Amino acid sequence: MKIAVIGCTHAGTASIINCAKLYPDSKITVYEKNDNISFLSCGIALYVGGVIEDPKGLFYSSPEELTNLGVVTKMSHEVLDVDIKNKKINIINLKTNEKFEDDFDKLIITTGSWPIIPNINGIELDNILLSKNFYHSKSMIEKSKDAKNVVVIGAGYIGVELVEAFQQNGKNVTLIDAQDRILSKYLDEEYTSKAEEEFIKHSVNLELGQVVQSFKGKEGKVSKVITDKGEYDADIVVMCVGFKPNTNLFKNQIEMLENGAIIVDEYMKTSEKDIYAAGDCCAVIYNPTGTHEYIPLATNAVRMGTLVARNLLKSTTRYMGTQGTSGIKIYDYNIASTGLTYTNAKERKIDSDYVIVEDNYRPEFMPTYEKVKLKVVYDKTSHIILGAQIMSKVDLTQSINTMSVFIQNKMTMDELAFTDFFFQPHFNKPWNILNSAGLKVK
Repeated sequence: MKIAVIGCTHAGTASIINCAKLYPDSKITVYEKNDNISFLSCGIALYVGGVIEDPKGLFYSSPEELTNLGVVTKMSHEVLDVDIKNKKINIINLKTNEKFEDDFDKLIITTGSWPIIPNINGIELDNILLSKNFYHSKSMIEKSKDAKNVVVIGAGYIGVELVEAFQQNGKNVTLIDAQDRILSKYLDEEYTSKAEEEFIKHSVNLELGQVVQSFKGKEGKVSKVITDKGEYDADIVVMCVGFKPNTNLFKNQIEMLENGAIIVDEYMKTSEKDIYAAGDCCAVIYNPTGTHEYIPLATNAVRMGTLVARNLLKSTTRYMGTQGTSGIKIYDYNIASTGLTYTNAKERKIDSDYVIVEDNYRPEFMPTYEKVKLKVVYDKTSHIILGAQIMSKVDLTQSINTMSVFIQNKMTMDELAFTDFFFQPHFNKPWNILNSAGLKVK
């Protein structure tokens, strides 16, 4: 059996390693445009901020490891064209410019995503950077050394984390976003307002509800960002406006969402026989709504890549869907969320409600204790849990993993109220805060 894999970040690495173990007699060939694999882009802000000094730790596999598994590992090879019906691939070796053709019995598409680059006047200026791969992180560190003014465009997780990293490096940082709140996809206003307070306290310039219209430059380098509401000095600009699926090779050959995300079934099969896909190039099944959504997360990618291998010859292990569970640390605050926010639910016209619990996370007779805020969103009629958010200076983010399981299994607020959680004064109160949220709904 000839297995071809296109792309090798999280989903690709997971699928290749598992295929090599499950199908030792197969010939596995991977084509990767870069000369490295498995880079954890979620660690870029930690690298930029100096928390991680050696970026080698952000790679959890290598071309050498794949080669040692018997995989034909073609780094610096770009796939130019794929003929799915006839199972043919055209490739170019980027180091030698040699072009050649390959074929396959099974194709695994793990081409990932790429940052959205808006068509803005001046976008071609030097020092306007992206944040996705290892080379982007190196460029960011190098170009920011002598920079005084840093502008980050996009207030999602990556943008927000970079803002903190640059601020802690002593830069004058401006964060611009078209939305009027940061992290608006992941958190409701009770949480984003607190996070915004922290940034303002640390002298970050929050310029929200603004649309970037152009960039001005001097001597070919960016010098100003122009929005519909102001102008901001910039020695470097980091674009963090989101990601799009990297799937142009497969247009009009397999089923996709409008944005190009490949639609797969619960066994990672595409609409075409023997063609599988996983990771950021795909739509995922979003459990709170039961719809296919585009949610590019490393956690989704490694699960899906592993499932591709398990299901390559026979449908054995079903994909359980995702809640889009994620977490972030903003200065002293540990924040996590899963499923729908109340704002998201209203936008989707879901008849929902929510409860908020604010309490000390452990008994007040303990020497120290901290406040925690938990919000749980639920369906008004059935009381099925749709989403949850938590914030505290104590790390209680694992509670959101528990809530993710509740959403995945369509459990109710009543079940949350009486689920068995342990009590120990070092860690919590007799009524766990998750129980307390459930008890608020009668």
